Amino acid sequence: MTNDAIYFPQLGDRIQLRKPHPCGGDLWIVVRVGIDIALRCERCERRVQLERPVLRKRMKRLLSTERAAE
Repeated sequence: MTNDAIYFPQLGDRIQLRKPHPCGGDLWIVVRVGIDIALRCERCERRVQLERPVLRKRMKRLLSTERAAE
């Protein structure tokens, strides 16, 4: 993602982060949106919470979104 694009996460979005999780997976699903964003690793099902600015910095790309399926 470019720095000038602003990402507004939605439930069900699949994203790829720059660094892999210790389990080896780098694909995440957005499971909660609020002040913090909760993500679930697709490989090990571990949940993490990131602040919005931290997520924007760590995000590599948006893979798919629930809105596209509708």
